[in-house]
Amino acid sequence: MQQPPESPSDGRTRIGRRTFLTGAAAAGLLAACSGDDDAESPADGAGSELAPDTFILVQRFPNTVLVPGEVRLPHSLTRDAAFVNDGPDELGAYVADIDGNQISDRMVAPRFDVSPSSYYVWRPTIDEPGIYSLVVDGGPATGASFQVFDPSEVAVPLPGQLLAGFDTPTVGEPAGVDPICTRDPMCPFHSVTLTEALNVDRAVAYLVGTPAFCQTGTCAPALEALIEVEPEFGDDFVFVHAEVFTDLTAQDYTEAVLASGLSFEPALFITDRAGEIVDRLDAIWSADELRERLALANA
Repeated sequence: MQQPPESPSDGRTRIGRRTFLTGAAAAGLLAACSGDDDAESPADGAGSELAPDTFILVQRFPNTVLVPGEVRLPHSLTRDAAFVNDGPDELGAYVADIDGNQISDRMVAPRFDVSPSSYYVWRPTIDEPGIYSLVVDGGPATGASFQVFDPSEVAVPLPGQLLAGFDTPTVGEPAGVDPICTRDPMCPFHSVTLTEALNVDRAVAYLVGTPAFCQTGTCAPALEALIEVEPEFGDDFVFVHAEVFTDLTAQDYTEAVLASGLSFEPALFITDRAGEIVDRLDAIWSADELRERLALANA
């Protein structure tokens, strides 16, 4: 399981190469979605019941960075050790506390399609730190566990906080990072630094991720999603991308990782025009989900 990063005496985050995980597919909790024969269907008929003994629900988010408030819970389905990309269009679920008591309204999540796997996103509001379960229609009563932390225990910048600027590598000033973008060809989000972007009268979409070394295969699609939607939102947002490693040896982390306290990738910080973080997408997202979140941030 992914471990929280160590904190050196200088206050920066030190991350071991083996604990720097891209999302949670390799390390997250797995919960069988193979409900009992007497599992109840949704009373209102919304959403889709999972066929018994068919799917496993796989957590696709880092389980060390959730805090009270609205939490984003993306999950994929697997069957016979392979991702399922033709699952139901919608899945219903609710959140239960550690004692199994339902604490949220029932939610219906749409399926988002992206390589290498489709996924579903539920966004319940959790009021207190603790251990909870996401109970999916047709799945086991115990659900899929996740933990919500006190904000003081989380190093990654959170919604409601100002995004701190620094001089991310650019084409004109690579700052010792080579290459400044491991996408081939290089993405178009390296013309201004994060500091410069935050000083423009536009919102910011800031991605930290490395297409060349992403362990779960979600980094490259994540960057491609930004490239796809930029023509639609470029008048309102400045898009900035920063790599995770300083070079192709993948041994040393960039200032982007250290400054954000990251122990996973990719991460996308979405701010308003004042530089306040209004949303953060972790580990996996599609162009369609990104469009939704940017539109909400710009509303």
